[in-house]
Amino acid sequence: MKSMTSTSEKILDIAQSLIVEGGYNGFSYADISAAIGIRKASIHHHFPTKAELVSVLVDRYRQQAEVGLKSLQEQFPSPAEQLQSYVNFWQTCIRDASLPFCVCAMLASEMQMLPEEVASRVRAHFHSLARWLTSVLEAGVEQDLFRLDRRPEQEAQMLMASVHGAMLSVRAFGDPGLFIAIVNPQIAKLLAPDR
Repeated sequence: MKSMTSTSEKILDIAQSLIVEGGYNGFSYADISAAIGIRKASIHHHFPTKAELVSVLVDRYRQQAEVGLKSLQEQFPSPAEQLQSYVNFWQTCIRDASLPFCVCAMLASEMQMLPEEVASRVRAHFHSLARWLTSVLEAGVEQDLFRLDRRPEQEAQMLMASVHGAMLSVRAFGDPGLFIAIVNPQIAKLLAPDR
């Protein structure tokens, strides 16, 4: 059973990197087969359809993200530190190319073409991330750490758009330094004591 699990995980890992590189329609089971060295029939055994494969992948990604965000809240008591750690996570992933782009952001760019079972999971990821960012911003306001120009929900959406837009800019210009150059002013604006 262990080898089956590790084969499934390898398939998911390769699919994730292929989606980050080229999106949902930018890969096939043949690409996964070539990367892992197994037959396409073996991939179909684990994941009968591409939609099922990507749905499982997004579920796994969401679980990892939720564990990571919960860990930030446990590790850092200050909402300002939580927010900075979230940004630092992406900065590090982009700099060392370990996860240079959010898989859900890449899939969201193809939302109109995704099967509904995948699209609904991508939407759920963004709803979950927005809720987390909103809760961090609300806690920061309560602790007098943040000053918001808009409701926390709106600021969370703007921050989320800034982070994912910065990923696009890094990809477009090939300059990892752009990520922090775009996102840091957003964080600084929230932290400004008296504006």
